Amino acid sequence: MLTLHGGNLPVYAQGRYKRVQHLLQSACAVTTPSAYLFQQMRSHRQDLVLLPNSLELGKYPFKRRDHPALNLVWLRAFHNIYNPSLAVKVVALLADDFPAVKLVMIGPDKGDGSLESARDLALELGVADRVIFSGSVPKETTAHWLNGGDIFLNTTRIDNTPVSVVEAMACGLCIVSTNVGGIPYLLKDEHDALLVPADDAVAMAKAVQRFLTEDGLAGRLSMNARRKVEQCDWSTILPKWEQLFIDIIQRTTV
Repeated sequence: MLTLHGGNLPVYAQGRYKRVQHLLQSACAVTTPSAYLFQQMRSHRQDLVLLPNSLELGKYPFKRRDHPALNLVWLRAFHNIYNPSLAVKVVALLADDFPAVKLVMIGPDKGDGSLESARDLALELGVADRVIFSGSVPKETTAHWLNGGDIFLNTTRIDNTPVSVVEAMACGLCIVSTNVGGIPYLLKDEHDALLVPADDAVAMAKAVQRFLTEDGLAGRLSMNARRKVEQCDWSTILPKWEQLFIDIIQRTTV
């Protein structure tokens, strides 16, 4: 059995069509956690199985953000494809009009210089005192770190169905994300998140401001995001995995 991951997989597969198709066709089953890959990869194999990433929702306390503060959270690995410097630029754009703005950046350093670039940019833009680089945190503390903020920034250039975004939705943070790859399959603009073009700091900063200035927007999107990820609770996803294994056993033992 194979499971498809990676927001750049459709591009990779295009250049290696026969090789990828042979690999997928040889598996007894192929799953994917995202509707994006489910749609993009079906030309290689029609009977893909969509099984979303699951969460134990009980570990993610929900708080509806009716009146969010400018406490921003970024949770991802420091790597160029996730564009961490974009979050720093957003803080700089907000700082003059919203002096209370703070950003906590959580995640491991992947060693490509992205962490150093983000730190240097914070100094250059005069917001180093507003940006906290926490490094990696234990998985069991993720919800605690997320609930320390109210607005979640997803700045990536390439994406699929990021677990960090799903976790932020579960906690009820207001989501602002770039509209790339699988993101529009996970998030619906103006319904459970605000989506902006990739690498557009001005658009992202304006989206953050909307959560502060438009009555009812933050609370509505916060609630809708939580409702959506309730479909991803482990108690819902586990039976689907069990049924898949039963089906595979029945097919292979005939």
